[in-house]
Amino acid sequence: MLIKNEVETAVSMLQAIFTKHQKGEMNFMEAKKLSADLLRELRYGNEGYFWADTTDGVNVVLYGRKDVEGKSRIDEKDQNGTFFIREFLSTAKAGGGYVEYWFPKKGKSIAQPKRSYVLLFKPFGWVVGSGYNPVKD
Repeated sequence: MLIKNEVETAVSMLQAIFTKHQKGEMNFMEAKKLSADLLRELRYGNEGYFWADTTDGVNVVLYGRKDVEGKSRIDEKDQNGTFFIREFLSTAKAGGGYVEYWFPKKGKSIAQPKRSYVLLFKPFGWVVGSGYNPVKD
C-alpha cells in the first residue's frame, strides 16, 4: 500500500506542475523538464525512488541513471522472460496497479523479486512507478 500512495503523491506533484503550464506560468517543455528533474531527485524511506517511462517504453527517469534516460526499455525482460516494461505500460493504461518481476536493487547486479506500482500521467504520456523487494536480503 505504501508504494501506491507514494506513486499517487508523485503523480499529484506532476499534476501541480502541469497546472502551472495550463495557467501559462511555463511552457510544456519546461513543465516536462521540471517534472523529470523532480522525479529524478524524489525519495522516500531508506531506498524509495521513482522512475518514469513514456507510453512507448522510452525511459524518462530511472533513479538518476542518465545512461538509461532517453533509451527504449520496451524489450527489457527479467530472468523469467517477463517483459516488465510492457507490463508497466499495460497496467498503467488500464488504470494503474501492481506488477511483479525480477530486477536488481539499485547499485547491485543480481536480480531479486520486485513488486512495483505504476500509474499513468496522461498529460505527459508517462508511466510513473516505484517498487520494493518483498524479500529482505
